[in-house]
Parts: sequence; structure tokens; C-alpha cells
Amino acid sequence: MSLNYQRNSYTLWKSAKSTFEDKETKLVFSIADVAKSNRGDLRPLLLKHKVALQPNKHIDTWYRIAETINNEWGGIDNMLASLDYDFLKIQQSVQVVNKKGYPYLSGPKIFHYWCYILGEYCDISLKNKEFIQIAPDTHIIQCSIRLGVLTEAEALKMSRDDISNRWREVLDGIVLSPIDMHSPLWFWSRNDFNYKL
Repeated sequence: MSLNYQRNSYTLWKSAKSTFEDKETKLVFSIADVAKSNRGDLRPLLLKHKVALQPNKHIDTWYRIAETINNEWGGIDNMLASLDYDFLKIQQSVQVVNKKGYPYLSGPKIFHYWCYILGEYCDISLKNKEFIQIAPDTHIIQCSIRLGVLTEAEALKMSRDDISNRWREVLDGIVLSPIDMHSPLWFWSRNDFNYKL
């Protein structure tokens, strides 16, 4: 997730899969191994299948996050357990206490979506997950306008947090949380607002 910024997500995930399946490059997914290595050793491994596209910035991002998690927590499992699998505690740790240790991942869009991914695809049950916000990128904002959640004028003047809160208000009392709406809305926008039954 930390390198999924202004990139084609499908291409990135294919690159990640190829990297994971390659015995030579697989170690980049071990936080401990990355933290023990150096950026020079890491560079060809992340570039081989194009997980990293920027040979310095992406390598540094990957390394710093692994180093932070390894040195501060001893691994991702320890991190989540130490923070009681609580979204609000994880948020405080990543976005406030040690924001610089989590480049890109600490940003509001990526962080919230990363926490959603932990639950949806990694089978990690987070406490207070109802506080995970929808990430109001261009696609979500356009969908919000089409659905009448926002007017065009509101979209131009509202902060991203205010847009997220609007979605929280709209979904109040419904089983869905705002982040549950992110993927369907994103895909709807990416598909030029067409849908198939």
C-alpha cells in the first residue's frame, strides 16, 4: 500500500505477486529481512518486477516503513497486538506519534484504505473499525456528486475530512461503514459510471 500512490493498482498488485513468487525477491515482504538489509541491496529486488518504480524514493519508503515496524515493534503482528488491534490506536501511532516512520502509509487516503485491507484481505479484525473513513479522492467525490451526497459547489469548498464526515452522516444507522463504500464507488467512477446487473 505504501507504494500505491498515483499508480495503476492492478499493475502494482501483479508486480507484488511476481515479486512474492520469485525466490530471489520474495524476502522484500519480510519486515525483519528488509530492516536487516540496506537500500542498495533492496533496490534491485524491488525494481526487478516493478514493485518500486522510483529507484530512490520508493526504495527509501519501503525500507523506512520496514525499519520502523521492525525496530519499534519487532514485526507487524507485534505492532497490531501491542496496539490491541484497535484502529484508533494504530491511527495514533502511524499518523501522529511516528508519522515520519511511515511515509505515504501515514497519509489519510492510504492509511485508511490500508486498515480496510487488513480486515478485508488479511483476516485481521480491528476494533473501532467503524472509524475508518472513506478516502475522498477524485473518483469518490465525483460519485458523491452524482448520488447527491454533495453538490458541485460543496465539493469545491469542503475539506476531505468534511467529505468523509458527510458519508458517515449519510450511512448513519446502516450496517455499512464509509470505507465499505470506497471500492464500489471507485470502480463505478473508473467504469465511467456504467454498471452491470
